[in-house]
Amino acid sequence: MREVAALIDHTLLKPQAMASDIRRLCQEARQYGFATVCVNPYWVALASSELSGSPVKVATVVGFPLGANTAGIKVAETEDAIAAGAREVDMVLNIGELCAGNVTAVAGGIAAVVAAAHDRSALVKVILETALLTDDQKISACTISKQAGADFVKTSTGFSTHGATVHDVALMRRVVGPDVGVKASGGIRTLEDLEAMRAAGANRIGTSSGVQIVEAMHS
Repeated sequence: MREVAALIDHTLLKPQAMASDIRRLCQEARQYGFATVCVNPYWVALASSELSGSPVKVATVVGFPLGANTAGIKVAETEDAIAAGAREVDMVLNIGELCAGNVTAVAGGIAAVVAAAHDRSALVKVILETALLTDDQKISACTISKQAGADFVKTSTGFSTHGATVHDVALMRRVVGPDVGVKASGGIRTLEDLEAMRAAGANRIGTSSGVQIVEAMHS
């Protein structure tokens, strides 16, 4: 159970989430041994306080969920979140510029966030929003992210038309190779879903169903 739990970013990004919900999320993460809790930036300080002394890290989102903020704002979000206790940053790349083939703009935005995070000993996961992309665009996004120094590429925000697919995870793993992480997120609700994503090459899973997934191992 711990091996599976250690793959999971225990996620709560709903806009209506309250402090009580964040506290419960953190308590569950401690109990089950999840890799991180993933929360919106406002809640990073609370989550960091709740998880003090725990191996569970705090992850947050930047440029979320559309990716259409300027690079400077994404950097400011990154710096603010890390100062509040975040150790991992899941940033949405500039989807419009990716679709237009503007590699320079996409790469610059990612590299700026990576530099800010790595200077502060935090990891960066780049969210592609695969539901909106062709396979060629996914390949381009993974290549750009790897070259920009990202630690992970990630499928989805969970706020678009669909989340992770086995096809996309396998494609992303093939492009980034063994040295960059692949995070599958969006629509992963069962142990079977998780195992399918892991088999396809994911080494991190973003889900709001982490408790149900690990509990299913005992049933």
